[in-house]
Amino acid sequence: MSTQLQAFLDEWIPVQHKTGIDMHSGDTSSWIEAWSHREPVTVFGAGVRARAGWEAVHRTITWVASAFADCPSYEFELITAGVEGDLAYTCGFERYTAVRPSGETVRNELRVTQLYRREDGVWKIVHRHGDHALRVDPGTD
Repeated sequence: MSTQLQAFLDEWIPVQHKTGIDMHSGDTSSWIEAWSHREPVTVFGAGVRARAGWEAVHRTITWVASAFADCPSYEFELITAGVEGDLAYTCGFERYTAVRPSGETVRNELRVTQLYRREDGVWKIVHRHGDHALRVDPGTD
């Protein structure tokens, strides 16, 4: 692993974990901070249509967080990552247990790809695509 990639992961993975717990606890503050507010930014969410531009991304973050009240467990399994200059990406799986405001417990697994841009020395999300992981292996019947 390159030194540049290791430095990116050392900085980003703790942020990924914190934002995952916060977001699924209904708290948008760390998630909003993790995103670039500079154009272009986009989000393709697991439960929402594609959104482009900071205002649309912000509305989506707020809407998603409102569906959750507590996150007793969150895990991010990194599958691959890369970095080149001021751009980086991660691909992995988010697995979490969250409690909705109604008290219902939800267990979920999302397949997540995120793109990052280094701005003023800090990595910021510029694109996120999350969807529900398929349970089908295309190499089997």
